[in-house]
Amino acid sequence: MIENLRACACVATLGFLFFTACSSTAPANGKAWESMDRSALDHAYNNSAAVPEGAQMFKEWQARSAQVREQHPEHLDLPYGPRERNRIDYFSAGLNTPVLIFFHGGYWQMRSKADFSFLAESFLGQGISVAMVGYPLGPEATMDEIVADAHAAVRYLAAQLPSLGGDPARVVVSGWSSGGHLATSVLDEPSLRGGVAISGLYDLAPLVRSYVNDKLHMDEAAARRNSPMLNLPPSSKPLELFAGSAELPEMRRQTADYASARRVAGLPVHHEEISGANHYTILNDMLRPEGRIHQAVEVMVGIRPSVPTPPETR
Repeated sequence: MIENLRACACVATLGFLFFTACSSTAPANGKAWESMDRSALDHAYNNSAAVPEGAQMFKEWQARSAQVREQHPEHLDLPYGPRERNRIDYFSAGLNTPVLIFFHGGYWQMRSKADFSFLAESFLGQGISVAMVGYPLGPEATMDEIVADAHAAVRYLAAQLPSLGGDPARVVVSGWSSGGHLATSVLDEPSLRGGVAISGLYDLAPLVRSYVNDKLHMDEAAARRNSPMLNLPPSSKPLELFAGSAELPEMRRQTADYASARRVAGLPVHHEEISGANHYTILNDMLRPEGRIHQAVEVMVGIRPSVPTPPETR
């Protein structure tokens, strides 16, 4: 599976070489999107169109995830709230093991926790338990409600980890795409040691006038309230931010600008681009034990000593 994803990365990189290269010309203040019309914004944030082979990758993820769920059925669909999607799949690596909480992607309106169970496999092999969080989607839930339920999921796990066998003192949150947004939105939860956000969205304002908002129905105030980049706290847990060098320019800008904002505010952050990775193949780096994202999780939960990191990229 990983080999297929690597091959897809090359195709996507070649197919979008010119468009991706434009990221180097984006204004330093990150406001280029303000001059975009609806069509341009749709294009700028349409990861599926940018990586058309992503649909096949997703089918592979689902098949692999079904296998993982069959192999680890003990703690599936743990309810943390009254909504149908207020469920958590907990994959245990054993007693007193560190825990990775993961929020799935899908632009807050599609996909599910069950689709991403495949990511748990390599972490279980490293002695890290994994909690895959489900959450309500738009339009049934507003962005305020989605973020509130993300907080509720983390608090539920904090209370339940002793009975599940996880170590409450070693809990890290992560997420991909819209899940990266949710991971950073809950970073202030006391039970968390830090966060690892992958290809996330941290300023929701550009999405208000795009197709992404057709089901979310955010107004500008809701977008601002729920944008981690626009609501920086006075202090914070450590945060690792990753994006792929072959992602859409706006996706790369979102991560780079958020990292810059945190640095200016004096908040702990490390920003890195994974060379050649697009919005989908970047998850290879989380799957592989030798991947930078995988190792960042290991370091943050305390099972790997800090390793030298490449210079930060923008």
